[in-house]
Amino acid sequence: MYSLENYLQERRYPGRGVLLGLHEDGIRAVAAYFIMGRSENSRNRIFITEGDGLRTEAFDPAKCSDPSLIIYAPVRMLGNRMIVSNGDQTDTVYDVMQQGGSFAQALRSRCYEPDAPNYTPRISGLLERQEGAFRYQLSILKHDGHAHCLRFFYEYAQPQPGCGHLIHTYEDDGKPLPAFCGEPRAVALAGEIDLLTERLWSALDAENRVSLFVRYLSPDGRMENRIINRNGGR
Repeated sequence: MYSLENYLQERRYPGRGVLLGLHEDGIRAVAAYFIMGRSENSRNRIFITEGDGLRTEAFDPAKCSDPSLIIYAPVRMLGNRMIVSNGDQTDTVYDVMQQGGSFAQALRSRCYEPDAPNYTPRISGLLERQEGAFRYQLSILKHDGHAHCLRFFYEYAQPQPGCGHLIHTYEDDGKPLPAFCGEPRAVALAGEIDLLTERLWSALDAENRVSLFVRYLSPDGRMENRIINRNGGR
């Protein structure tokens, strides 16, 4: 199990990241999503709550040159299920599951982002609350180097207290950006929401970090949320 801070501090540009897990109390679930950016267009974003979900918004609309891959709903709730992703596949998962389909079924209809030469992976997570307990899934859809899409799914049916799993788009900085490799990283989770939020934000590269969202969920459906935006504060 990795130290969350050490793992992220060793990577200048992990890109966008999804973290799901179980708090050390063994009761509450933990979810986080962060975005980073190198270009002016990517950095020109903030997180805004929308009901019990989340959306991105241009901080300065006049500087938003291409909204297609940066404006989307990273988080949506569907009953006792939380969907989180780094793109508009959030809506795909929501629509398919609302009609009785599955997380995997929805993502089999999608592929990596069309932003050659990076071909940014699509990362997604599903956190479910059933009978007072949580379980979660993670997925990554990425380019195989030959115009084909590789789809990976990871299920965590019995989360361990104090442990989460982090998946992110890039291994680190580079030209082109190298896609995330291997399985989601097991990371230690500890402390209350303000502490974890500060730990995550501080661990992200100060020049490239853009926004962070953290949520703690209780078995009875209660939620605590925190947002940090480099543009516009908290």
